[in-house]
Amino acid sequence: MFVCSLVSYSPLKMEENKIENELKNNWVLLFSASIGVICSSIVLPFYSLGALVVPITQEFGWSRAEFQLALLFSTGAGVVTAPLVGIFLDKVGIRKMALIGLFGLGAALSLASQLNGELWMLYLVYALMAILGAGTIPVTWTRAVTNVFSKQRGLALGIMLSGTGICAIVIPQITVFITEEFGWRAAYLVLAALPVGLAAPLVLLFFWPTESLNDDPMPENEVGTGLTFKEAIKGYRFWVLLVSIFVVYIAMSGMVPNLIPALIDQGISAQLAATAISVFGVTVILGRLIVGYLVDIAWAPGVAAFAISLPVIGSLLLAGSPPFFTACVAAGLLGFAAGAELDLMSFLAAKYFGLLNYSQIYAVLYAALALASGLAPMLFARIFDKFGSYEIGFTIGALFFAAGALMVLTLGRYPKSFSS
Repeated sequence: MFVCSLVSYSPLKMEENKIENELKNNWVLLFSASIGVICSSIVLPFYSLGALVVPITQEFGWSRAEFQLALLFSTGAGVVTAPLVGIFLDKVGIRKMALIGLFGLGAALSLASQLNGELWMLYLVYALMAILGAGTIPVTWTRAVTNVFSKQRGLALGIMLSGTGICAIVIPQITVFITEEFGWRAAYLVLAALPVGLAAPLVLLFFWPTESLNDDPMPENEVGTGLTFKEAIKGYRFWVLLVSIFVVYIAMSGMVPNLIPALIDQGISAQLAATAISVFGVTVILGRLIVGYLVDIAWAPGVAAFAISLPVIGSLLLAGSPPFFTACVAAGLLGFAAGAELDLMSFLAAKYFGLLNYSQIYAVLYAALALASGLAPMLFARIFDKFGSYEIGFTIGALFFAAGALMVLTLGRYPKSFSS
């Protein structure tokens, strides 16, 4: 019995219990944060856009490039607001920022149902989505998770950010269905109801990042260690990470919103085209969970390079105007990488720069992502307007994915002084 007691309370056993407790004691926070991600200003407008391109441009006579330029105004406003969110999170509080953002995004989406054919109104509404919904961007949710989780940080981020994959599965299908049955104005109103009616109540009840029940909270010396923002931007790793994020998201954000229109142009129905995006969403979740697990046990840049290289194949498949099944395979390869990128950005920022100024550092990295996400859909749509095909755009996407995969391999070893 004495031997059994030694085994039961061995350091190894205690460490296993600590790891188990991180997920067990904080699952409600992860759940509410995941729903918040689904209903965030970077996700809802992005994954609903492709389903709205054809009906709205046909009604108002806009080109696809003109309509998809709206995302540039949304993410352009996000570039400006993201660093401010990073600063205010520490002053106003994570939970308050999230709630303000959810109600603000709902208001902006409801305004989109009142579009009247004026492009300036379209662009204003999408800019308001980013400004009023600024508190819902990933830095809010990832800050809460990185504060609470240490041993299973990668997996926790993967679980939480799987909300983007769920959004990719569900939102295009809902948007297409509502648009076909009731019109695109009704679709915007349904989208507006999600952050207000679904996410906000859950965040209000369960999202308490500063009042975690974790009985083994992260040590204070870890929370307070790392590089300052000024120190981080002086090193090459910050710029490697920023540029790699930018080129990968130029490719990803250029292709995904244009996938539904590209498949419709090939004679595939809108509902089947939305199914391809749903396949994308399934593999986003797989990417999040698999990559989240792997980065906790392996060198994260190597995992990142593998994940980001997969859509090189997917992009080349799409460039060949594939049949529906092949297009779904290609969408799946894109989704796995999309699932990896956001949580990799969170994980790598914490690993290489520490948590001292995490919110500000992550917010600037996110701003690069937001800028790419805004530019790319319009650029790829303009390529279509000029050449009548997405083939050139998809080929460019393959080159950008390859460049991003190679860049992350240069990050080198984790700093020993504050990585956990």
